[in-house]
Amino acid sequence: MRDSKPGRWVVLGLSLLASPLGGCGNDDDGNDTEKERIEKGLTLSPVPLNLNGKDRDLVGLGSYIVNAQAACNDCHTHPPFSPGGDPFKGEPERINSEHFLAGGMAFGPIVSPNITPDASGRPAGADFEEFERYMRTGREENGGLLQVMPWPIYRNMSDRELRAIYEYLRAIPSAQPGP
Repeated sequence: MRDSKPGRWVVLGLSLLASPLGGCGNDDDGNDTEKERIEKGLTLSPVPLNLNGKDRDLVGLGSYIVNAQAACNDCHTHPPFSPGGDPFKGEPERINSEHFLAGGMAFGPIVSPNITPDASGRPAGADFEEFERYMRTGREENGGLLQVMPWPIYRNMSDRELRAIYEYLRAIPSAQPGP
């Protein structure tokens, strides 16, 4: 039987708003959450980061998005986990850092691209405007539509989040696809 008394739900809603999980629990403008994400992102990166000439906060935020939210490794690293490090087999997780984000994962006829920096330091050889177009429209330079890539979800990210992902990808080492 459904509880039709709204009182409990109002109390629950107000409790959540007043808790640290809700909107009123912060004692400043909400930057604590982003600062925590930045620091966590810097520790989550499975590869060393080159921060020279890069915005540390954007790199950290980008790492958090890539490694804790967007699951980029699952499609852009082949194989995603090192031998003996596949959590889906009950093993302690070990990301395949040797081939991290270097592409090569097959989805039928489609193979994920290498999104590590090229010789000029651009992720997948793309400047930020190209990267943003891929993420917002799913359109490749030739007009083709990106398949498999969940760009319809990623296009809803804020400008800052997309810039952060790009900055993180600029900070990781270049790699080649795995076997």
